[in-house]
Amino acid sequence: MAIVNPVQPTVDVRELAPDELTAAWHLGRLAFGSDPQPPPQAVTPSPGRTTYGAFDAGGQLLGKAVDLHDEQWWAGRAVPVADVAGVAVAPEARGTGVGRALLRTLLRDAHDRGAAVSALFATTPAPYRACGWEIAGQLRTLDLPTAALPRHRPDPQLTVRAGTPADLPAVADLHQRVTRHRCGLLTRTHPRYDNAADELPYDGFTIVEHDGHLLGYAGWNRGRGYGPDAVLTVEDILATTTEAARTLVGVLASWHSVTPTVRLTPLPGDAISTHLPLEIAREHERDTWMHRPVDIARAVESRGWPAHTRGQVTFTLTDDLAEWNTGTWQLTVADGNAHLHRVTTQADLHLTVRGFALLYTSAATAHTLAETGLLRHTTPDPSALDLLAAGPPAQALDYF
Repeated sequence: MAIVNPVQPTVDVRELAPDELTAAWHLGRLAFGSDPQPPPQAVTPSPGRTTYGAFDAGGQLLGKAVDLHDEQWWAGRAVPVADVAGVAVAPEARGTGVGRALLRTLLRDAHDRGAAVSALFATTPAPYRACGWEIAGQLRTLDLPTAALPRHRPDPQLTVRAGTPADLPAVADLHQRVTRHRCGLLTRTHPRYDNAADELPYDGFTIVEHDGHLLGYAGWNRGRGYGPDAVLTVEDILATTTEAARTLVGVLASWHSVTPTVRLTPLPGDAISTHLPLEIAREHERDTWMHRPVDIARAVESRGWPAHTRGQVTFTLTDDLAEWNTGTWQLTVADGNAHLHRVTTQADLHLTVRGFALLYTSAATAHTLAETGLLRHTTPDPSALDLLAAGPPAQALDYF
């Protein structure tokens, strides 16, 4: 999809009615090559999910987009998010501004419901860059030789067992403990992460405990066959201690005789990653994710900030799609909190919304933004704006 033609057709963008969801599914099927038969959840209204459609004057569906009402962890605080998914435009309407009209409406409604930031996985970044999103990172799925995984004797103080659906609430709690102090990771509070399931979402589920307390888990799908092409796909794996991580990796290593490859998406820098031979990993898949603010004041004030960071900086921001963000702002950070308020003073720093996204996610510095043209400045040193980039880089672990 390309949003490059400044001449936009007359389109009506609105939330789809339940009986219009099937048509939206088929539009997405053509764009993404999905199965011809829609899954029930795709054509049934569900809480925390808004599907928009763009219609021409004759009522023909030209495009659709989905807003998932998610939350992301930002240094210990849950920030409301508009996660954008399933954007598709009919082939005959591409390049005419339909996608831009969809995203403008989605942002406006997300702002009205209280969202602070937005993320998406892009098959092509250009149309989303034109609408203010910018690439902030990549979600990498890796293949590792199972035989190369370290094998350890089980720690006698730990219990390793098969998990059941009754363990899923404890898994959700562990996920929160591991992810909440990081930035950008989903809280998994959206209804699609339902912990009251009667069945496991995987073929197998391995639990590591100490005195009945969950320390680590791995959910995996076995796949087919046991020859040289067999793959064990680990859908979800986290641990809170190095001993639990070592034990889980050892369980994965035990599959070496029937699944020569283990496929997983590690969380960079976590306990599991420190026990994987990542230097010999092959990249199976790489998904680029993009970020943008929905409401910059809300984005700044709702997240956590490093307690040791203090400072103040004034900048001007321009946002063509979300005009409520445009203006001159003063950022103040102190004691783990930040505030952003409008000022009438002159600013030496002029930031684009894409530049804001890169600083907010700690994916760039003010100097690098100046080199890319996403920041203009009349001061010799723009690095005061690095205050907006305080904190660890944002990450992604869940594809949507």
